[in-house]
Parts: sequence; C-alpha cells; structure tokens
Amino acid sequence: MVSKGYTLLVLLFAVSVITIGLLVAVPVWQTQIQREKEEELIFRGKQYVEAIRLYQTKKPGQYAASLEELIEEKCLRRLFRDPMTTHGEWNIILPYQQGAASRTRRPSSRQNRQQQRAGNISAASQSFQRVIIVPFRVLSSIDNPLIIGVVSSSSKKAFKIFRDESTYDKWLFMYGLDPQRMPEIVYYGQEEEN
Repeated sequence: MVSKGYTLLVLLFAVSVITIGLLVAVPVWQTQIQREKEEELIFRGKQYVEAIRLYQTKKPGQYAASLEELIEEKCLRRLFRDPMTTHGEWNIILPYQQGAASRTRRPSSRQNRQQQRAGNISAASQSFQRVIIVPFRVLSSIDNPLIIGVVSSSSKKAFKIFRDESTYDKWLFMYGLDPQRMPEIVYYGQEEEN
C-alpha cells in the first residue's frame, strides 16, 4: 500500500513539472510564431512592391486597378495572404485624390477607365505625400483606383519595429516609398478636411 502512495506522489510531481515546463514554453513558442509571421509579412509585402515596380516597367506611367491585374500582367505569381490576419485580406494603398475617401466607382467602359487612369498618373507618379488606405473588400467601389502598395489590416502591436512603426497597419509596403519621408495616411471613409 505504501508503494502505491509513493507512485501517486511521484506521478503528481511529474505532472507538476510538465505543467510548469509548458507554462514557460507556450509563451516562447507563441512569440516565435509571431516573429516568423512578421518576417513573412515583410517578405510578402515586398513581393507586392516588386510586382508594382514590374508593372511600371511594362506599362510606364500606369498602375494596376486590382491585385488580380498584377497576376494577369505576370508581375506576380499569385496573390499572397496577409499573414497577420485570419481572413488574409490586405488593405490597399492608393494615391490620395481629393474626394477619394468617399467617392465610388461610376460605370464606364474598360477603355474609359484606362484613359482616366492614364490622365491621373501625372499627379500620382510624383512623390506620394498623402495616401489613402482602402480595405480590399471595398476596392471595387473606388472610382479609378491606382494601386501603389499594400498594408496589413491588423492593428496588433509588433515585436519588431519596421520603419519606425510598431503596429502592422503602419508597415507600408508601397512603390516609391522614401522611408525618411513617410506619407500622410488617410483612411477610407475618414472625414476629409476642407
């Protein structure tokens, strides 16, 4: 009977040691997973920047109106998911145009849209001092979108500081970005100043 008591005591001690080990290991494991996701976010964001650069090489002065257009033009192999969110949808970065935060697309032919894009490029291709961040799901409602980059839709605090920003929704992956002169950000639906 005494040996059964010792066996139970040793078993309880072993379970306690394993529990303490897991309490220490789980946060370290979660931290490592988040750090790996951060590296993947940077890699995928840079893939979109490179795709936009290639698009500019193929069609100087023009920007894609959708991420799918980057694939059609063979500038991107496939659409990459945002690794920091469960839904995987990026927010899209567009050059700011007065009224763009609330303007919706008007029906027009594909040729008219291409001419409109070409007409708006001269203002857009200069330095981007102001950009608008649009959720992916509403991109199709924007009149004449000119995609210049992507940004995560997660506002979670990062372990890594990237371009002096500590939340993922501020890590801009944008064509022509000068890290020393970050653009002013306007969010879709935000009230515009007059």
